[in-house]
Amino acid sequence: MSVDWVGYSYAALVASGGVIGYVKAGSATSLVAGLGFGGLAGFGAYQISEEPKNVWVSLATSGALAGVMGKRFYGSRKFMPAGLMAGASLLMLGKLGVGMLQKPQQSG
Repeated sequence: MSVDWVGYSYAALVASGGVIGYVKAGSATSLVAGLGFGGLAGFGAYQISEEPKNVWVSLATSGALAGVMGKRFYGSRKFMPAGLMAGASLLMLGKLGVGMLQKPQQSG
């Protein structure tokens, strides 16, 4: 069993983005969304750490964030925070896709 360090790092990035949005702009919506999605991403990383093929929570979370933040980035053309989160979410989707395509390891 290996720990999904990339997934946990992504979860920390999402959660810290919500906290930073609250501190800098006073946005309670950023705080709630950041902590909520960060918690879901952390739970997804935990699930992948326990069973590498159990990617569905991480896939849904990163997919939703890629869509929402990608749309915000497209409209504003501002890298921070929408572009950063959209890019990180796309990278996470790519990581999950590669993980889904890999053959299971034989333990012996």
